[in-house]
Amino acid sequence: MRRIGILGDIGSGKSYVSKLFGFPVFNADEEVNKIYKNEKKCFNQLRKKFPKFISKFPVDKLQIINLILDNKKNIYKLGKVVHPFVGRSLKKFLKKNYKKNVILDIPLLLENKILREDLYLIFVEAKQSIIKKKLHKRPGFNNKIYKIMKKSQFPLTLKKRASDIIIKNNFKKVEILKQIYKIKKKLNE
Repeated sequence: MRRIGILGDIGSGKSYVSKLFGFPVFNADEEVNKIYKNEKKCFNQLRKKFPKFISKFPVDKLQIINLILDNKKNIYKLGKVVHPFVGRSLKKFLKKNYKKNVILDIPLLLENKILREDLYLIFVEAKQSIIKKKLHKRPGFNNKIYKIMKKSQFPLTLKKRASDIIIKNNFKKVEILKQIYKIKKKLNE
């Protein structure tokens, strides 16, 4: 079994590329959304820590956006509550897929020192002009939140240097699949 960590910029297509591998994918963003919708314990902890912003269950994105916009340091406080729930989900995912190659699509993979050993890191690189166009098309895109999120992450140059290989994402499926094919071949050597 190989654990493959996907790195890259916000909006570079990490989740899209992750799915194209055909391996089980742990998508941390999707997991966080499930936690906000289903984990009453997480809600109670968030309500206790942020009573001004978190008032109803399930937690919705607008509540989260407002607490981050109120104080950018709240993103770290939020992480201290939510990350243990994500960590438990990750452990279940890895246990369930222990004999398989898996993809870890976790935005703060390096920053939170998640499973650093045994990880094959792939950096998804895309042109900034394309990324910005795609981000602005996302429903509910908020430029202030985007800037706060960027500041909470390591520089892209560091992530790129830490990676074992780079996928050039031109957002053309055929081209990406060719690169993935070469990577899979290399993984099996």
